[in-house]
Amino acid sequence: MSQTHLLLVDDDLLILRTMARGLREAGYRLSEAESAEEAMQICAETRPDLAILDIRMRGLSGLELGRWLARRDISFLFLTAYDDPAFVREAREAGALGYLVKPLDVPRVIPSLETALARARELAGLRESEEKLVAALKNSREISTAIGLLMERHGKSAEQAFEMLREQARDQRRKVLDVARALVAGED
Repeated sequence: MSQTHLLLVDDDLLILRTMARGLREAGYRLSEAESAEEAMQICAETRPDLAILDIRMRGLSGLELGRWLARRDISFLFLTAYDDPAFVREAREAGALGYLVKPLDVPRVIPSLETALARARELAGLRESEEKLVAALKNSREISTAIGLLMERHGKSAEQAFEMLREQARDQRRKVLDVARALVAGED
């Protein structure tokens, strides 16, 4: 928990400073912002593990900031005085991992923060897995296309064409994928 970076965003300076002090005392590394615009600047420089946002602020609202964070895969939860069901629904639709109602006692917030942080880590892992799967699928398509070309050009079976591709890669001391890309691009 000591290296976990939180971004706290609230235009009420008393709440911002009080929460920030309590969260620092609890062992979190903290960035503070008094507006959505300031929070966006902070996120451009450093990526927080979790953002805690007030919903109603001057300028851009916390909901707008939450949507902006969601597009950048930055997890967030709301800290607000409004517990109206419509606000809760909007928060959920914006992508919030949680919704905390003020006034808060920092020690009682820690379990909710830790739960949101665990969920944020799970989501980041899922995004990373998805990116790897997409890349593997793309690579597989390129290799499959190269195998198809070799099958057509040389009248070989898929297994024989793949073996030709592997031999060519070995001979050139290159990766199979690189040889496949060159073949598909007509560089062979």
